[in-house]
Amino acid sequence: MITADFILLLTATLTALTGGLFYAFSCAVNPGLAKLSDEGYLAAMQSINKEIQNLLFLSSFMGTLLLLPFSTWLQFRAGVTDSFWLLLAATFVYTIGVFGLTMFGNVPLNQALDRFSLSSASAKEMTIQRERFEIPWNRFHRIRTVASVLTVVLVVVALLYRSGISG
Repeated sequence: MITADFILLLTATLTALTGGLFYAFSCAVNPGLAKLSDEGYLAAMQSINKEIQNLLFLSSFMGTLLLLPFSTWLQFRAGVTDSFWLLLAATFVYTIGVFGLTMFGNVPLNQALDRFSLSSASAKEMTIQRERFEIPWNRFHRIRTVASVLTVVLVVVALLYRSGISG
């Protein structure tokens, strides 16, 4: 396996891990959290937001951000083919729809929630905080989940084209 193939396979793996995490969150975690009380929901999200900041998640999330354009560039050097265009599209979808939305949508909401003190808040304040957080956070999350899954599909199809399986 040549280096470009290995890099593309690693890119596909990290992209799939990130997409899978967001998909699992959409299918199981968010619906489960929605059933909690306001205090339980806020406490759970504060805990999740702290725990997600770990080496495993950051390796796939940031690794995808770095490896997608690198794989695209490697494919460009080998020739402008369908794989190149698919990887270029995947790079834009991920950079804007996953990374950008996370950094400028979900992360600011997470930071605001982190500053919210559950121990000194009234039940009404918790209800208001949950509404301020949950509705936009889930909207952003649904968009980045779709973008993440689309990125995975684009990378997998690029792999198929590169390997000659698609035709």
